[in-house]
Amino acid sequence: MLAGHYATALVAKQHAPRGALAYYLVASQLPDLLWLAFHFLGLEPTTPTNPMDVSLKAIAVDMTYSHDLLPTLGWIVLVTLAGRALFGSWRPALVGGLLLVAHAVTDYVGGFPHHVFGPDSHEVGTGLYLTAPYLAVALEGAFTVAMLAWVVRTDTKAGVARSRGTWRAWIGVFGGGLAFMFLSADMSLSELTGMEPPPAMDGWAVPVLVTTYVAMIAALLWADRQPTRPRLARDAEPLLSSPGAA
Repeated sequence: MLAGHYATALVAKQHAPRGALAYYLVASQLPDLLWLAFHFLGLEPTTPTNPMDVSLKAIAVDMTYSHDLLPTLGWIVLVTLAGRALFGSWRPALVGGLLLVAHAVTDYVGGFPHHVFGPDSHEVGTGLYLTAPYLAVALEGAFTVAMLAWVVRTDTKAGVARSRGTWRAWIGVFGGGLAFMFLSADMSLSELTGMEPPPAMDGWAVPVLVTTYVAMIAALLWADRQPTRPRLARDAEPLLSSPGAA
């Protein structure tokens, strides 16, 4: 899951505004960010290496340290403690930990195969990315829409109206993320276009993924800084004072 995890960070920011959105975005995607880092460290090598060969069904990686159950429990504790240290409050810290719980649950329901700890241990994920990738993307789409509907509902109750810039960024991030997942669900770019992957692009698959994840975080942080406005005149004073509030 890509867009769906980031959508949970927007919900978190609304319900625990003392925490920074950057913290929630990193917490919501920490296992994936760790996977990409561990690839470069040789702990979770990922193939294929050419981005034109990548599809959900084609990716081969053992995510023992980033996604398996026992390490994930450790990451949850670390993120929670980091949140407490950063914000001096348990509320954003616990919400950050819950974002990792949500990441794990949604991944186990509809993502790559995961285990308790290591490929020889009990499997805890459905592995839908490999067995039914379009179903996995459909589940992500439904989850993303549900999270964004939650955000809109909370905004409406608070009398908050987001700027057009915010909505454009959200459409780009969430719509683009879902389109990316759908197009790469079962077939790689080389299979879709009939083009041979250029050898010069060998080794660029994970760097392209890193760029994608970071660009999505940057776009959502930019969107959060756009001014909001009150839906009703009587709400003007408490809402206009805080760009990106809610």
